[in-house]
Amino acid sequence: MENISGTEMQFVLTVLKSPEQEYNANSISKELNISPMGALKIARKLEKEGIIKLKEMGRARFYSISFESQYVKQYLRFLLMKEAEEAPPYIKMWIREIRKVKNAEIAVIFGSVLQKQDKANDVDVLLATGQKKFADLKKEVEAINKVNTKKVHSIYTTLDILGISFKNHEKAVLDAVKGVVVIGEDNFLELLSR
Repeated sequence: MENISGTEMQFVLTVLKSPEQEYNANSISKELNISPMGALKIARKLEKEGIIKLKEMGRARFYSISFESQYVKQYLRFLLMKEAEEAPPYIKMWIREIRKVKNAEIAVIFGSVLQKQDKANDVDVLLATGQKKFADLKKEVEAINKVNTKKVHSIYTTLDILGISFKNHEKAVLDAVKGVVVIGEDNFLELLSR
């Protein structure tokens, strides 16, 4: 991929993290606060590079991620990592804290902390793991909570249940996946590509 602008990155991440929404140039332009022509220009570039694909319904053209290519999967992984790396300092501090967890297959920081940062009451984190690792995962989160003034409010789930919840478009899960992926970018992408 050639150089990617912040707006192009947000375009891809918005389409990736909102599978329940069908975006066209007009709807995504409103989401990103850019002109429809600007969104169309970005979409054409991303389509040419194989990152997104078009689905036509009548005269409308809707965008989705093209998960078929290994290149696209690596590119998406890079964008998820870049999003975490470019987070504001307060969020990065929590990313470092959550990355101490060793028993999670996926960890996503979401909710009010992403907007309010240090003004938020707690830090919402979606944690997915195998059933056998639940007890150890909960102990790790308890240890984080003992040394921080703000508490981690965790939603614990298994990868299988997370996949089912995601496929069924359950609101809590759809809201959570719009957050910042901290652990398990490959597992996260596997979940979204199903």
